[in-house]
Amino acid sequence: MQRHKRRIAAALSAVTTSLLLSLSLASTPAHAASHDPIVFVHGLSSDSTSWDDWIADFEADGYSSSELYAISYDWTKSNVTTASTLSTYIQSVLSKTGASKVDLVVHSMGALNSRYYLKNLGGTSYVDHFVSVAGVNHGTSIASLCGWLYTSCKEMQTGSSFLTALNSGDETPGSVSYAAYWSDCDAAIDPDTSAELSGATNVDVGCVSHTDMNNDHGVYEQVHDFIS
Repeated sequence: MQRHKRRIAAALSAVTTSLLLSLSLASTPAHAASHDPIVFVHGLSSDSTSWDDWIADFEADGYSSSELYAISYDWTKSNVTTASTLSTYIQSVLSKTGASKVDLVVHSMGALNSRYYLKNLGGTSYVDHFVSVAGVNHGTSIASLCGWLYTSCKEMQTGSSFLTALNSGDETPGSVSYAAYWSDCDAAIDPDTSAELSGATNVDVGCVSHTDMNNDHGVYEQVHDFIS
């Protein structure tokens, strides 16, 4: 009889322990892996589709489509105008996702309007990582070919008033983590080192063409590691 009672007691204890464990797990919310949303900004004579390869790469590496946003804008306009457009776009992404900050990944001229947003429109409060990929950060002599036609091109010319103001003082303001990836055979940026940023993590990725810089998988892996 005593043995039988002990068996019943042991069984009841096991059931009670199991129920308590289940209740404990149920009351603890599951941790959902998430990332800062990424906003991709294209450059001159381009649009949001220039990021299709990298967006696919980020999705393959665990990002959801609701964390990846590529803006299209009128690249012929001043980078000041585009910076305002970008500011509105980023606020819409934050509102949609509920995130407090985004990561900005930009290519070519996209570095100029994005950096204007960071420096002059309060963007440092809303950006966690800033990644410049072949960014025309200090101008290029090549821009003289189209500077007479488009304001955006004129602003990219080495020594332009736009660039002089943009690069005055701190080139990497705020608590944002900055990186600049550049190619040592970039025919669109002369000199190649114009793509570097003072105060950023500057990385020479080797010989990659300007148009391939934002769909090259090797460059992507470095960018992914930086913002992860």
